[in-house]
Amino acid sequence: MRLGRLLSALRLKALRKRLQDWRKRNPTASKAAKNLEAIRLRRRMPRPNVAALKREYRTKGLDRDPETFVLYRILGNDLPPRHRQGQTLKNLTFILTHEPSLEGCEKRWVVNRIFDPESEAAVIQLLHEHNQPYLRIPFDWDAYAKVGWDWSGFPGEDFFRSKSFTRLKPTQKLRAESKLRRLKNNYVMHNNGARNAALRDGRNVAKWILPWDGNCFVTSAGWNRILRTVPKRPYLKYFVVPMARLTDNDRLLEPNFAPQAKEEPQLLFRRDALEEFSEAQPYGRRPKVQLFWRLGIPGDWDFWKDDPWDLPRPTFSREAGEYGYAGWVARLNSGQSHFEAEGDAVRSDRGRARVEGIRTAIDQLDHELASRYLKSNTLLSYDENKIEKLKLGENTAAAKLAERLRQEANAALTRGPYSVTDKTTRPPSGDARDYWHPAPYWWPDPNSPDGIPYVQRDGHRVPGTDLYEPGSEQYDRTRLQHVFDDATVLALAWRVSGQRAYAQHGARLVRDWFIDPVKGMHPHLRYAQVALGHNDNEGAGFGIIEMKDLYFLLDAVRLLERSGSFDERDRLAFVEWLNKYFRWLLDSPQGKYVRNAQNNQGTFYDLQVTAIAAYLGQVDFVISSLQHSSARMLLQFDSAGSQPRELARAMATHYSCFNLQGWINLAELAAKCGTDLWGKDDTDHSTLKRGLEWFFNHHKHHSSVQAGFEESRLLPLSYSYQKHYCALPAIAQLADPLAQNPILNPHYAVKPFWMLGH
Repeated sequence: MRLGRLLSALRLKALRKRLQDWRKRNPTASKAAKNLEAIRLRRRMPRPNVAALKREYRTKGLDRDPETFVLYRILGNDLPPRHRQGQTLKNLTFILTHEPSLEGCEKRWVVNRIFDPESEAAVIQLLHEHNQPYLRIPFDWDAYAKVGWDWSGFPGEDFFRSKSFTRLKPTQKLRAESKLRRLKNNYVMHNNGARNAALRDGRNVAKWILPWDGNCFVTSAGWNRILRTVPKRPYLKYFVVPMARLTDNDRLLEPNFAPQAKEEPQLLFRRDALEEFSEAQPYGRRPKVQLFWRLGIPGDWDFWKDDPWDLPRPTFSREAGEYGYAGWVARLNSGQSHFEAEGDAVRSDRGRARVEGIRTAIDQLDHELASRYLKSNTLLSYDENKIEKLKLGENTAAAKLAERLRQEANAALTRGPYSVTDKTTRPPSGDARDYWHPAPYWWPDPNSPDGIPYVQRDGHRVPGTDLYEPGSEQYDRTRLQHVFDDATVLALAWRVSGQRAYAQHGARLVRDWFIDPVKGMHPHLRYAQVALGHNDNEGAGFGIIEMKDLYFLLDAVRLLERSGSFDERDRLAFVEWLNKYFRWLLDSPQGKYVRNAQNNQGTFYDLQVTAIAAYLGQVDFVISSLQHSSARMLLQFDSAGSQPRELARAMATHYSCFNLQGWINLAELAAKCGTDLWGKDDTDHSTLKRGLEWFFNHHKHHSSVQAGFEESRLLPLSYSYQKHYCALPAIAQLADPLAQNPILNPHYAVKPFWMLGH
């Protein structure tokens, strides 16, 4: 009882001191705020039942175990500017050279996802030279490629383009960008994951486990204080070990060196302790503190301000309060001594440098990952292995599909070439080289003498605006689709058969439409989907979707380049055209409008610009574009998986399916660029999975908009779902995809010979 009263008195004294410190730091806070803070702190002071803890300790037989310890230190990545490059190896050398042996304690290490192979090899070699046991947690590029972005907690998926974001202070912007990278951070830095790996390994090694940071140095004096304290109160499951931050490592070599240990502490665990570190909590944003909160360990962290997007603070653990304090440990210099001094300003600078280091490391990894995937001649929408199956005719289905491909290619040989100048009407500009197509759902106003301005009738097409129909020759849309489809079929047929005539005609289709100096298309879509009488008779931006199939044509061009029929001069001219068109997509009013569209228009815009950037080798743009796409996906689908903006359309079933197909096309392309949009390995980010499931379960119920809906267009969705997730009960057993119809209506956004895709 006396001990209990003493502990209560000490806790109350600590509480009062912390309240005084908080009020000094918050002099302008209202009395109500100060009272609320006092109440909050009192509630955060768990009271351990010492008698019950002692009984538990004896019941488990732990009182008969020797007081053995195992110290793990986590060796991770250097993160300039927070650390000096190579500091992990330098500090490890210092520890192995100067740290004394620790009575009753085995030393082990965790080599934790060091992504630079040379740095990891140097660390492991040094450990071997000193006969040090270690766990190795490797960095795996394929695993990293499956990690997405974390949009949770932000006030909208477009937060980073909002005025709210621009108004943030620079440091808070950095923290928001770091939160966006939380899942990547958790994979790469993995500090709490490594601590837990040490804990789990250590339970079979010793009674007490110390899963500490790699820069921790234990002096004889500090260790002796731990040894004197822990055995006196072994019924406690956790001990807090205060830490001293050093500006000069050599001070540890001075006799009787005893610094003030008041930095964020390390933790010592009894092997039966239930708590572990939260692996959701990222490095750089209170990874250890999250456990301090659960255990009720008081400190300055109780007064730290949360960002709106931070993970919520945890509730108390069932073992809250079951801790004591023991000894001290030194924290070696990071190589950036100016960050190791004391003071609020230095602490703030240190935190900012840490966040910058995290962001820089992840962005560099993303760049390297995309560069590993994005080779100049790699197909992004078609699969080389599946094309090879057709070439070899491995089975009956493959042989039949190869024959169908030859038939389609032979038919394509009889068509074209095409030019944008072939249309029988002129765009509002009067220039035949400008792409021209009226808005399909905008009609002359019957109440206006000249029909202008046009009025919208959603779902009702203007004659001549549908593909291949009589009258479509007035405009460019049908001919453009022939270029996309025929050039792609011809390129695939060349790859399978080797017949040069296919490649030659395919190359001519691309050359005549895009890069011919006399009749080639100007690199813009200013007059695509024009509603006359609106926007100065230019398209508002919706017409950009008419180039939606450019993404698979770029694979055709890659194949035609290999054939030699599309030579280096052609390639350079095509690159010049693409660069100009790409800049127009980014900078024009039409491009900016569609980039911000919240329906299928935005999806297909992302597909276009990402595919073009990949072809042009603009790796950083590919990464940022796909990051934006992951936010767009959350914006378009609700929590159940439906698409409210598509369901509001007159042809809701068509547009919901159309947009899903766009997402599948984009997810396939993204995977080839090292980005996962499928989200199959993270339940919090499986938006596409929910979207597919909702559509499969609900599309037949929309009978009012079901007329004319072709069920065969569900097959590409079904195969994609089965490949990336699992079989759906609502879908019958799927046959060999090579046996399915390879050509669907281009309005469905399904590429020719779609079963040869990824």
